[in-house]
Amino acid sequence: MSTKHSKAAEKFLQDSKMAAWHNETLWMVRAKRDKMSKEVPEWEELRNKACELKLYSNSHLEELLQEFEKNATANGAIVHWAKDADEYCAIVYEILNEHNVHHFIKSKSMLAEECGLNPFLMERGIDVVESDLGERILQLMHLEPSHIVLPAIHIKREQVGELFEKEMGTEKGNFDPTYLTHAARKNLRHLFLNAEAAMTGANFAVASTGDIVVCTNEGNADMGTSYPKLNIAAFGMEKIVPDLDALGVFTRLLARSATGQPVTTYTSHYRRPREGGEYHIIIVDNGRSTILSKPDHIKTLNCIRCGACMNTCPVYRRSGGYSYTYFIPGPIGINLGMAHDPEKYYDNLSACSLCMSCSDVCPVKVDLAEQIYKWRQDLDGLGKANTGKKIMSGGMKFLMERPALFNAALWAAPMVNGLPRFMKYNDFDDWGKGRELPEFAKESFNEMWKKNEVQGKEESK
Repeated sequence: MSTKHSKAAEKFLQDSKMAAWHNETLWMVRAKRDKMSKEVPEWEELRNKACELKLYSNSHLEELLQEFEKNATANGAIVHWAKDADEYCAIVYEILNEHNVHHFIKSKSMLAEECGLNPFLMERGIDVVESDLGERILQLMHLEPSHIVLPAIHIKREQVGELFEKEMGTEKGNFDPTYLTHAARKNLRHLFLNAEAAMTGANFAVASTGDIVVCTNEGNADMGTSYPKLNIAAFGMEKIVPDLDALGVFTRLLARSATGQPVTTYTSHYRRPREGGEYHIIIVDNGRSTILSKPDHIKTLNCIRCGACMNTCPVYRRSGGYSYTYFIPGPIGINLGMAHDPEKYYDNLSACSLCMSCSDVCPVKVDLAEQIYKWRQDLDGLGKANTGKKIMSGGMKFLMERPALFNAALWAAPMVNGLPRFMKYNDFDDWGKGRELPEFAKESFNEMWKKNEVQGKEESK
């Protein structure tokens, strides 16, 4: 009954020290989020407001996006529309090709990851450099992000030190984070100065002003856009917010939920092209409008990509980002993958214990676990339900609908305790892989209840 996720998770867990570190580090971020949220008395009010704003925005996309286009155009930006990943990549390439760009610097963008922008451009002779430190490390390692906010969370500083020795000529054996950060800064500086164009994603797009808002802790997005005269921004159309008042609600929630900070170090607004330059903005659909047609899953579009659901998820923390087959891991990735292509990404549904912690911490109240449960109910209709689980569920249903048989099974259960290990731990027992089976109590709850009920009646006489 193993899935792609469980097999990949098993591989991740072979390095027990790394797995423990991954779990503890992300739980520390979750704890910081809890501390920050408790310092804001109106926290739950903000979450409710953010959810309402998102539901409003996503049900009024047409008018808000057109308002954004009108205001962005008035600001001097050039607005493009892309229906899918292919159009998005083609638009970026067309802009760069028209300006004869060969050196291109970009800040972190999950939309670019989603659409495969980097390999698309590199195949066409454009040198793409990631300016975010975590993304740059992964780019040099030829790896994908394993977290949407902390992309290189799975990489230890010793590995970074060895990478920088090879790529940047740093001191051998020096893994000091401050030293490595300075080395990366020095290495990136000439790349910033020689870039012919720069690109950012967007955390939010403000309809009433035409602003693109980018929230970062490193300032590399700002560095990248400060030198080249040609700048590009791209956002998935669900990033639209009505006005600056609405933006204030989200910025109060974003950093607290993501990293346990009151606010990101930089919250940058991009509105106009640089003097003598061009500013292009690409609004991307790529399946988002399809999610609007799924009433049970429409709240997926509420997501502000804070990563809080990953930091709290007991499965993600203990299995790592690469155990998921969709490029975004964790609870939100499970839902987005299913919304995008259920037949391709259905196996990720097993990576959830339905503990509901993700739904509890989501700052915009995406009903993540509830949606995963609903997706699971669709598996049989997709022809993807696990045969073994179906047989087990059918057997349990048969047993529980027959009280006499159920009670007989309870009575016989303690016999399992005395069976030899080879009969209890084998290929038919997934529970016993990696854990010990619990001992069955000699007395069932039913028997205990009946005995205590009789005893209580006798004592009351």
